Amino acid sequence: MEYRLPPLSELKDLLLDALCVVDEQGRYLFVNAAYQRIFGYSAEEVLGRRMIDFVHPDDREATLCAARDIMAGHSKFNFQNRYLHRDGRVVHVQWSAHWSTAHRVRIALGHDITELKRAEAVQSALLEISEAAHAEADLQSLFTRIHRTVANLIPARNCFIALRQPEADRVEFPYFEDELDTAPDTLPLDAPTLSNHVIRSGEPLLITPETRPGLPDPLQPPVGHRATGWLGVPLATPCGVIGALVVQSYDPRTRYTKHDLQLLQFVSVQVAAAIERTRSRNWLAYLASHDPLTGLPNRSHFHQRLQQALNPPGFQRQPVALIYLDLDGFKGINDRFGHETGDQLLRAAGERIRHGVRQTDTIARLGGDEFAVLLHGTARLPDAMEVGETLRQALSRPFQLDSRRVAISASIGIALQPNGDICGDGLLQQADKAMYAAKRAGGDRLVLFDPTDAQQG
Repeated sequence: MEYRLPPLSELKDLLLDALCVVDEQGRYLFVNAAYQRIFGYSAEEVLGRRMIDFVHPDDREATLCAARDIMAGHSKFNFQNRYLHRDGRVVHVQWSAHWSTAHRVRIALGHDITELKRAEAVQSALLEISEAAHAEADLQSLFTRIHRTVANLIPARNCFIALRQPEADRVEFPYFEDELDTAPDTLPLDAPTLSNHVIRSGEPLLITPETRPGLPDPLQPPVGHRATGWLGVPLATPCGVIGALVVQSYDPRTRYTKHDLQLLQFVSVQVAAAIERTRSRNWLAYLASHDPLTGLPNRSHFHQRLQQALNPPGFQRQPVALIYLDLDGFKGINDRFGHETGDQLLRAAGERIRHGVRQTDTIARLGGDEFAVLLHGTARLPDAMEVGETLRQALSRPFQLDSRRVAISASIGIALQPNGDICGDGLLQQADKAMYAAKRAGGDRLVLFDPTDAQQG
């Protein structure tokens, strides 16, 4: 039986890989049918045009360098670069190329490895996000790592994370990296924004210039400029949607696709889990160091801050003053009106103390109705007494607790540490003794610790 091979012209168009012939100037002389399937351009659209114009901008220098090597007689096998598809998506290609000296042309065969690269990138992204969830101590660092990871998968120069506040139907933007706009203020969950739509619906949203006219009229970006390309996916956990991960572009050449949507959805599960894990870890750390009723540092945290102030790195000690407060009359109000009213009073008192000192000072609830304030860098008695008097007056004003109006006062003790010659426990004990001296004298007053006073000592 005699076999006849099909003509070469038919064989080249049966190839699954792109076959290209390029002249010395880098212009296409020939492409086969697979070229259009892989890159989206027909032969008529590319013949005579420069090959390099279709290469991803970030890969053009390496591609031109490889082309020079090939034309110098060094054939390339398994050279990889990226092209831009006709629809804007990125195509990863592995090339084998040879220079024909006789015909003065470069002949190359390109195999589409986009799916392989996508699978590798997703796997790497999942590992990166998982590692970040365990390594990063705060959410801001985690968000930065997430942005960098997402940018390795899809165009993500502009990226933001919108999170639903756990205790309210409001949405905040803890991470917002954008070339044109700044982060928006916190918004109600029912505000007609694109990111809110993703959070409320629990469905991804892909916007291109072609799909934008079909959007409901009220939907809009949370702030500023309208992107030409917008892609948002919900951050879903077993307990519900906690937010949205969004990338957007103002460059018409960047067009997000369904492939990009699938990639972002795939990693969003890991992103949501990482955010929840970091939130939980931070919350547990917060509970360990703060009073759950007032939100102020607890005794343990205050003691740490006091030790740090007395023994700073490099031993560059700064003078400090310590104020110890006890609420006069609190027990009577708590017994008469109940623990709920007592708790409201403690929270309100904590807020008044917070507003009576500097942001750089440390406030703590030590337990019961006792509070402490560490004044950093304060050694002069008049300064400490002025702060103490401000707090005494603030706490002596009546408190409106729902329908009840109650009044208390404060016994306040003050201890100074100007020379760095006393430990934290010792300074706290001095302020405590001065506070009890103020209470024994009838309360609603300030007492400075006096080591020569037998009643204090």
